[in-house]
Amino acid sequence: MADPTPNSQNSEPKEEPGGTMTFFEHLTELRKRIIYSLYAIAAGAFIGIYLSKYFIAWIDRPMLKALADAHLDPKLIYTHPAGYLNLAISVGIYLGIVLASPIVLYQIWLFVAPALYKHERGAITGFMFSTVFLFLAGIAFGYFVTLPYVLHFLVSPGPLFMIQRDVTPMISVNEYFDLILLILLGMGLMFELPVLIFFLSLFGIVTPKFLWKNFRYAILIIAIVAAVVTPTPDATTMLIFMAPMIGLYFLGIAVSSVVVRRKERRLTAAAEAR
Repeated sequence: MADPTPNSQNSEPKEEPGGTMTFFEHLTELRKRIIYSLYAIAAGAFIGIYLSKYFIAWIDRPMLKALADAHLDPKLIYTHPAGYLNLAISVGIYLGIVLASPIVLYQIWLFVAPALYKHERGAITGFMFSTVFLFLAGIAFGYFVTLPYVLHFLVSPGPLFMIQRDVTPMISVNEYFDLILLILLGMGLMFELPVLIFFLSLFGIVTPKFLWKNFRYAILIIAIVAAVVTPTPDATTMLIFMAPMIGLYFLGIAVSSVVVRRKERRLTAAAEAR
């Protein structure tokens, strides 16, 4: 007969179970979260369109400064009757997405949180915070550091690509917005490198030793990516793109080291518990 008295030495505390929902309950919950997110984006876009004129003046500032430094007329133009209106609406929608992003992320959290364990919820929270922080840091670096060098080179390319005196640049504000969007989004995505390395390390695809051993190949890949992403052919702008990527690569090595150590601790603890 089995001993009814529980053995305190062999009993282990059970981990908090994740929530359970049926398939249709998942669909209902997903539909609700999507609707709330769309409401937030619509409200954000309404506010963004109202604030778009101030944001357009802010994003025009680097271009106007580059033109003034090149002793050119610091003005931007639009070549379509509805060009500025389309720009204001586009900027308003982008601003709306940015303004609504905390609510959208919160809706995503509310959808996935019931199915997660307690320690997984903390990990997801840290992941979302790190992703948003790195993306905004990349945009800030692109606007304050990269963009002035790029625009200065494009407006004043130097003796090799000297603009003729009878050629006057008339820069469209719409095309300029496309350029600045490409640069800022590119820098924001490039700053997500530590997050990518985190996932690769989590699934055992890469290790700190592997990343350090292949550092030279990583530099080569970073140089190729910088050459493709950089909209100008000068080496200075390319180096400006490469510098944060190399720093983020080293940060990724540190993140990978933390992930690998935690995995080894969990495996050791599980082996000792047997």
